[in-house]
Amino acid sequence: MATTPATNSQFGGTAASNANNTKIATQAPTDANRDMFTKLLVAQIQNQDPLSPQDPTQYVNQLSQLSQTEALQNLSQTTTASATVLQSLQTLAMGGQVGSDVTVATNTVRLDGNKLSGTVQLNGISGGTNLILTGTDGQQHTIALGAGSGPQAFTIDPDALGLAPGSYTIQAKPSDGSSPTVEVEARLNSVRVSGSKVVLQVANIGEVDPSSITGFNGKTGS
Repeated sequence: MATTPATNSQFGGTAASNANNTKIATQAPTDANRDMFTKLLVAQIQNQDPLSPQDPTQYVNQLSQLSQTEALQNLSQTTTASATVLQSLQTLAMGGQVGSDVTVATNTVRLDGNKLSGTVQLNGISGGTNLILTGTDGQQHTIALGAGSGPQAFTIDPDALGLAPGSYTIQAKPSDGSSPTVEVEARLNSVRVSGSKVVLQVANIGEVDPSSITGFNGKTGS
């Protein structure tokens, strides 16, 4: 009596089973993946039906998928490590600037009675520009900067303007109707890491993102 050859169904050799085995293998750590895949490959070859052998390209495709998965895992680990290194370098670089006067692009300021200087970066020629400070009570205070183009310097003197200490929104309105950037000069007080972000504490402004810094002006002493 003829012996019935072992079939793939006895060893989970169907396409669906092969796919599930491969999925399980690729989810394990890299070394375990490779060992499991090798065992599965040997088992499939040993137990395939000699009268209907498996297409060898399936094994090649599975091996290719395993290699791609390992490559993606390695790339992910490298990217994460690089991001961590870059964040550390950024923190160290910013930390070395603590105590320096910086220029910050902002739309809010905190007045404490001392004068505050800054610049309006006009986008074109303006027949006149108004710097408008709005308090938490909604009251607006206007500083006329006059006509000009390019950077227009300004100084906010709270005593002369009768501005009480507190937070104000700040914006520039030139005659051309554009919305120029307002930059304020203040001192960088501290640098800290919050989760995956570097956060700067700037006097008269508060916490800002490093991307808001438009210039480092050096240390002028206490």
